[in-house]
Amino acid sequence: MTDGRKPASAEETYELDRQIGFLLRKANQRHVALFAKRISDLTPPQFAALAKLGKVGPTSQNQLGVMVAMDAATIKGVIDRLNARGLVALSPDSEDRRRIIVSLTEEGRALVGGLLPAAAMITEETLAPLTGREAATLLRLLAKLT
Repeated sequence: MTDGRKPASAEETYELDRQIGFLLRKANQRHVALFAKRISDLTPPQFAALAKLGKVGPTSQNQLGVMVAMDAATIKGVIDRLNARGLVALSPDSEDRRRIIVSLTEEGRALVGGLLPAAAMITEETLAPLTGREAATLLRLLAKLT
């Protein structure tokens, strides 16, 4: 600088409260708290797996993991817990016996169908501090980041 001051260091200019990771984590914490208040018997990953299965129908465990953004180990644990509760059924793929096909049971279909209105309300509550236009912009921008 020509006025004799040295440039500010990262330590001087870095503000945690303005960092994307910090803000996303805080927003996620708020969302998860709202989720737990309305849907207490499933975790968000379990709900995501059930909701996606309800939309796409039977699919391989690995493909389901891709569709709900979970790695292979995480989706396996989620599916194992849902299977233990009788919400999903597992069967070998007729074309590739190594592949596991996951499908909703009648109980799983009824549960997820009954929870969809609550899930929509959770999204509304999460976005409530925003105007409709701001919420649409946020969702569009977040989709761009993924």
